[in-house]
Amino acid sequence: MKKLNLAIVGIGHLGSRHLKVCCEGLSSKINVVGICDLDKKRTLKFCEHYKVPYIKDYKELVGKIDAVNVCVPTTNHFEVAKFFLENKIHTFIEKPITSTLKEADQLIEIAQKNNLKLQVGHVERFNSAFRAIQHLAKNPVFIECHRLNHFPNRSLDIGVVMDLMIHDIDIVLGLNRSPLNHVHAVGVNVLTKLEDIANVRLAFDNGCVCNLTASRVSDKVERKIRIFLKNTYISLDYVNQEAFIYKRHGKLILKHRLPIEKEEPLKKELESFIDCIVKNKKPVISGVEGRDALKVALDITQQVWDNRKNL
Repeated sequence: MKKLNLAIVGIGHLGSRHLKVCCEGLSSKINVVGICDLDKKRTLKFCEHYKVPYIKDYKELVGKIDAVNVCVPTTNHFEVAKFFLENKIHTFIEKPITSTLKEADQLIEIAQKNNLKLQVGHVERFNSAFRAIQHLAKNPVFIECHRLNHFPNRSLDIGVVMDLMIHDIDIVLGLNRSPLNHVHAVGVNVLTKLEDIANVRLAFDNGCVCNLTASRVSDKVERKIRIFLKNTYISLDYVNQEAFIYKRHGKLILKHRLPIEKEEPLKKELESFIDCIVKNKKPVISGVEGRDALKVALDITQQVWDNRKNL
């Protein structure tokens, strides 16, 4: 199979991880044509380590690449992704897809018009533990998500809802395909001007209720989801890639550990993006799914700050 020519724009925390995976884990499928970032000094160190060219201006990449990974700050997603899509280049954007729904709609429209793959980086869909339970979690009645992290000193252009909680929003929307009819959200800012802790309850038309909590000022890292179905309870740990299923058998509750082959989620995610391009398949998280998660995240963020004003 011919290798895809790919570039990475934005070599911050996430972009550097993309680069590592592409150069070390996907080198048989990808040629990294170049990397681009405003921090030239830092980027050149990555260029030297991975033996890839430095690109001063991402616009210079047109005609040289088949696909691009956009890992710039969220506020720049639209501008950068729009340029590549308009130049008929398959585009992967780290989450959230954009800052606004209008921007997301424009990117989706351009991608569809040019018959391009537009994939959004909701990486938890590719976590081995989630994939192990996905087919079991049909018709959930209650879902509880906790996503806690140390203060990151990055992604501070967005609040914790758009930074962390949006992962769980995407997971919940994927598991429970029913219209959302009620949102109740609260949150507070602690170390930044944006919300650093948030809690939300989502209620769906089919009766499913979801509680989501996200914090970026925690002293521990935790990413867990608990899914309750009739006579069944599923517990999943994204960090350790572990999943347990509890089922009722008569008067007993039996616990079973699901067999999981642990893999690097980002590698699986980028492999999927490549596969969609080569085999002309729809991305697992296309622009449409990315937009759906963004809409709910924006609604939650708006309500968080509306409630703060009323205190």
